[in-house]
Amino acid sequence: MTVANYLGEISAFGTVFCWVICSIAFESAGKKIGSMPVNIIRLVMAFIFISIFTLFSRGLFFPVDATPKSWFWLSLSGVVGLFIGDLCLFRAFVLIGSRISLLIYSLAPPISALLGFFMFKETMSIYAIVGMFITIFGIGLVILKKDNKRYKFSHPLEGVLLAIIGAVGQAFGIGLSKLGMALESGGTYDPIASTQIRIISATVCFIILFFITKRWSYVFKSFKDLKAIGDVAIGSFFGPFIGVTLSLVAITYTSMGIASTITSILPVAIIVPHVFIYKTKIFKREVFGAIVAVFGVSLLFI
Repeated sequence: MTVANYLGEISAFGTVFCWVICSIAFESAGKKIGSMPVNIIRLVMAFIFISIFTLFSRGLFFPVDATPKSWFWLSLSGVVGLFIGDLCLFRAFVLIGSRISLLIYSLAPPISALLGFFMFKETMSIYAIVGMFITIFGIGLVILKKDNKRYKFSHPLEGVLLAIIGAVGQAFGIGLSKLGMALESGGTYDPIASTQIRIISATVCFIILFFITKRWSYVFKSFKDLKAIGDVAIGSFFGPFIGVTLSLVAITYTSMGIASTITSILPVAIIVPHVFIYKTKIFKREVFGAIVAVFGVSLLFI
């Protein structure tokens, strides 16, 4: 066995590393300049990063070699995942923080498993069903608390709901990406170029949204905060550029189930920098809930 045999799995682990960095960077930037400016700025930056890379790697600055079918499904994936999903997730970052948001984001693998079953005929076992309930239970341990014999949310409800919508958007976005990268000839379209198309469609959506809401002034004012823009640049490099591309490489060379299982360790992985770098106080219940959620996701694909 060579490294090439595990390219999908290695890419999935790389995705986790990238998302830890970009999540912290985007949370920091969002609290300074707002989540909406962060969204559109990071997409523009990511597009520039990717386009320069593809110019040297593929000889194309723009994905003109994609088929109409690929453009349709990948564009739809960008709208669902990078526009709707990330719009909600980044707002959740501001309201409840990246750590809790990404734990709730653990719902994406169970949703991906269901999509894989219905869209790609991927099998689901009894372990998968049990794993879904365990994942939900683990998340519940963190976001719910008992007060006077009644359970209530331990974090702002708006942030929790937005993170859930983000998870749904992520799952559907990845599923649509797999459709977009599947060529008629049986091969797969380039994952990096696929990311370009997803970013283009999401950027167009944000441009339309900013015109409708008349929020362009917020974007222009954001550039006065160089620290925030630096955070966005770091997040853009490791997130929409490296992270998203690696996630597409992962599902290209392994099943959605395996890729989702590996990336599901993100809620546990992100605890490490919060504890050792930012000295964030982490409750035992939160650590236990994150571990339970990850264990539940791992059962999905046995």
